[in-house]
Amino acid sequence: METQELLSIIANGEDSRHQFKADLTNANAVAAEMVAFSNSKGGILLIGVNDDGSIAGLDAGDMRRLNQLISNAASQSVRPPINPITENIALPDGMVMVVTIDQGISKPYMDNQGFIWVKNSGDKRKVTVREELQRMYQEAALVHADEIPVQGTSVADVDMDFFASFFEKFVGEPLVEQAISLPQLMENMNLMRSGQLNLCGALLFSQRPQLRLPVFIVKAVAFPGEDIADTIYSDSQDILGKLSDIFQKTLSFVLGNIHHQQREQGVNSLGEPEIPRIVLEELIANALIHRDYFVSAPVKVLVFSNRMEIISPGHLPNNLTVENIKLGNSNVRNPILASFAPRVLPYRGLGSGILRALKAYPDIEFIDDRDGNVFKAVILRKAILRGVK
Repeated sequence: METQELLSIIANGEDSRHQFKADLTNANAVAAEMVAFSNSKGGILLIGVNDDGSIAGLDAGDMRRLNQLISNAASQSVRPPINPITENIALPDGMVMVVTIDQGISKPYMDNQGFIWVKNSGDKRKVTVREELQRMYQEAALVHADEIPVQGTSVADVDMDFFASFFEKFVGEPLVEQAISLPQLMENMNLMRSGQLNLCGALLFSQRPQLRLPVFIVKAVAFPGEDIADTIYSDSQDILGKLSDIFQKTLSFVLGNIHHQQREQGVNSLGEPEIPRIVLEELIANALIHRDYFVSAPVKVLVFSNRMEIISPGHLPNNLTVENIKLGNSNVRNPILASFAPRVLPYRGLGSGILRALKAYPDIEFIDDRDGNVFKAVILRKAILRGVK
């Protein structure tokens, strides 16, 4: 790092990527700072700088001591160990150590007391909320929401007619001809664990999944205007049921609240929707399959006079970006659910859904709101694009 770059960082003050310390003498304190950076987006720790940006100044002996302290903390007090890079820079008022910590690839990291730290603006905080811990384990591919057992469920919750029909199409053999018990069969299919349906099994095959999973629904609202703050709405539904039912009901809700165009069809025809059906199918299916089920919130489908919005809990996973998904890249957040979804929904699971939607209808904006922890698809309505009132 050049001296001028260092002075510029100091002048801008502390933030979530830059932390100042006048000195460090405790390995546990060093480890906590490095854990926080590793669990977040990485960053730079400046040692020899006061909180107000003035230079505390370190000498050659301090630098030797700090290098040893940081090396020991990174290897012995951070789990799993990390590899920070240190750099000593001489300033007129003394030396400053620049410690660069990359974002970790083996999250969550913890200190030797078992605490998990993350950056919180210019400081750090312990992670104590279960949902946040689960999301961190999810990012590390150590656990997936769709495999977690749903407490209180059993095979008695399964819609047997629906599952039997699914099984015969999936396997090519009638369910009644299987030689093993239904619980064992569903465990073998990764839909149950220890006699309880997992989240995937409950969402796909339970008769009434919302008895145990009340927030995993779609809240659909149609507004006559353009503002979500409007107190008047023209239609509203809380859409419940198995995932296949929710998909069909949500699609019907949207189709019932947008314009249809006759074109060359007969007067008795329903006409073609102003937003192509394939676009609605792809985006609704993606919202149901790829949402973050560690977030206790519904999917929202909002129809306005000029647009519609599909809002999924959870931002894009890991390092995916809007630009990535427009190129067909994908990162499966719920792998069990995604593996079964093509057999119950119009979903192919190849990362091509966004591409098909954009090809059929380019007027779609995708917003990855990481601060709000949601992902939005905003589709302009064709009637507005053509100036139709």
